[in-house]
Amino acid sequence: MKPLLPLALATFAVGTDAFVMAGLLPAIAADLDVGIPAAGQLVTVFALTLAVAAPILSWLLSALDRRKVLQLALIVFVAGNVATALSPSYPIALSARMLTAAGAATITATAASAAVAITPPERRGRAMALVIGGLTLSTALGMPLGNMIGGIDWRLTLWAVAALGVVAAIGISGALPKVVLPATSLMARLAPLRQPKVLSILAVTLLVMAGHYAVYTYIGAVTAGATNGSFPQAFTMILFLWGAGVLVGNFFAGHLVDKRPVLGVAVGALAGGTVLLAISPLTVNSLAVAGVWAAVWGATDGMASVVQQHRLVTLAPASSPMLLGLNSSAIYLGVAMGGGLGGLAQDWLSVTLLGVPAAVLALLATTVTVVEGRREPVKTSPMAAGNHR
Repeated sequence: MKPLLPLALATFAVGTDAFVMAGLLPAIAADLDVGIPAAGQLVTVFALTLAVAAPILSWLLSALDRRKVLQLALIVFVAGNVATALSPSYPIALSARMLTAAGAATITATAASAAVAITPPERRGRAMALVIGGLTLSTALGMPLGNMIGGIDWRLTLWAVAALGVVAAIGISGALPKVVLPATSLMARLAPLRQPKVLSILAVTLLVMAGHYAVYTYIGAVTAGATNGSFPQAFTMILFLWGAGVLVGNFFAGHLVDKRPVLGVAVGALAGGTVLLAISPLTVNSLAVAGVWAAVWGATDGMASVVQQHRLVTLAPASSPMLLGLNSSAIYLGVAMGGGLGGLAQDWLSVTLLGVPAAVLALLATTVTVVEGRREPVKTSPMAAGNHR
């Protein structure tokens, strides 16, 4: 448990950094003397850089000790946040966000693969749930708190995230043992990508995230009727409840995947998310209902995240660093796609009806999961625990 906590803190810092910027855009735009759409590109360039860099860096650094990789990645991550906080102009801020994303791209996948390597097989699901829990907790605590700090000065939020990165680096240096994964050739690492089952899992991750974030990106507008008269306090409460639901679903799935077939959990989580997304515009009409809806919806989102990563590790253990990097890419591409889809959909739908296109994506993801689940499991060699000392 002790080595896993700084890994969770590192993913918490990454998640906070990735999602907090959206709430700070008006202040950033005013400070850097650009329009809000231009400021929004700070979010887009971060997500796209992370999506592209994650699999490439996972491959390039796969032969190195996981502890050393995390230390280097956190240094880059902290430097990027400090550079953003000190940016005197928009172009410099944009470049700094790309640097930050390069560090973040390495942290998430490496933390997950390190957790798998140092944990007995029967507890890997729970270990991954704890590490991924840092990422999901960032949406419950990091984003609301970051926006509260940003209300004073948006640059303070980035200084706070940089401080989290420093603490995580210190914790990893002291608690995480040396973890060297088994050496494999490039062709062996790429082999799983020729398997339809692996590609379908990555496609499902992309669809799930796109569906969820088509709504979540605009959750403030979706729940405006429920929070009328008490915003932002009521909205902050809804975000906390959603994040609490994510954590519950995350850890619940972590226990289940160690004991039950993964497919059933995945289908259940996706189907639950589909129903909640589809009915959300009809039920979120009071603060109490909005709170319950957010918590239950968050739980289904949290379940899917753990299941997807566990499935990839189970299918191709020796290629887990690369596959988890690709899964990170799918996550952030899904976030970008979901936000874009939600924005475009508002040209022909009310914001309270964003659950409709989101539900279509979730149903498609469920269908893909059911179809690929009927295939025979891919046979792989057992994963070596790695050399950690």
